[in-house]
Amino acid sequence: MEYTINIKEGLGDVRFGMPVEEVVALLGNADEVECVDNAADETTTILHYEEGALTLFFEGENPTLECIDLSIEDATLFGENVFDLSEKEIVQLMVKNNYFEQDADEEAWGERRISFGEGNIDFFFEDDELLAVVFGH
Repeated sequence: MEYTINIKEGLGDVRFGMPVEEVVALLGNADEVECVDNAADETTTILHYEEGALTLFFEGENPTLECIDLSIEDATLFGENVFDLSEKEIVQLMVKNNYFEQDADEEAWGERRISFGEGNIDFFFEDDELLAVVFGH
């Protein structure tokens, strides 16, 4: 599979809004499946692939893909291998592609998060090394 991050659209051929069955048809069976009940009396279905390096979150009465958590080394964003970039280079890449609104925060568990709200995308760093990209639609 091609791991191209398409902001607000999905990952490669996997698109936000797809039901679980369509995603499984594209990616095959997940390595692990979780169902978590949330406060709104709904269930979130979570599919883990690549030993946890790709996690997909499905929500709603007829669960559809809402969020992706990715830590696969050869993932690309705007044609760049995002995991080869520093925090500064990722910020520059996002700004170059017209995502200006950014927020940075230190998470309680020690990682630094850079968020671009207008792109609904977060980058998590430890010691200036990108650990994960979390994005939705």
